[in-house]
Amino acid sequence: MIDNNITTLPVDAIGIARASGIKVLKNSAVGLLTGNESGACFYNYDIDKWYMVYDDEATEGRRRVAIAHELGHIFLGHELTASKYGRTHGARKPKAEEQADAFAARLLAPACVLWGLNLRSAEEIEAACNVSVAVAKRRAERMKVLYARGKFLASSLERMLYMQFEQFINENKENPSI
Repeated sequence: MIDNNITTLPVDAIGIARASGIKVLKNSAVGLLTGNESGACFYNYDIDKWYMVYDDEATEGRRRVAIAHELGHIFLGHELTASKYGRTHGARKPKAEEQADAFAARLLAPACVLWGLNLRSAEEIEAACNVSVAVAKRRAERMKVLYARGKFLASSLERMLYMQFEQFINENKENPSI
């Protein structure tokens, strides 16, 4: 978010992908997703280019989470399986899937920004960050732990991100609907 100069919620995950040279495609146009996948990323070794496909028929919050999840795979350097990563729902998740989920939640609902806006409930997080209900609930649970610790802005990166969002926070902290 710092490198892409993100300053407002909801975070533009597609914008981050495009700024990173990743081609983002709707599954309705390419038909590459299978089963219960809501997103996948592919790497074309011949032209050294990433592609990301998302289920454009899912709710907006789920689409955004799928895109951020796939960014997590790419940015975290996860190994490809059969030349792709796929975002599925249901079965027990491998470690790389859990890491990509955490990346997506932190990208779309950064803790220091939620703290600055004093957002606590899943409903507030869902509305402000435009994420799925499931991600909003998990993020609200995590925020309870973080609020109890009271150690926000402890790292230099967190302070940098907070400063980047400061104008947005100041303009919106009294607006529960953002």
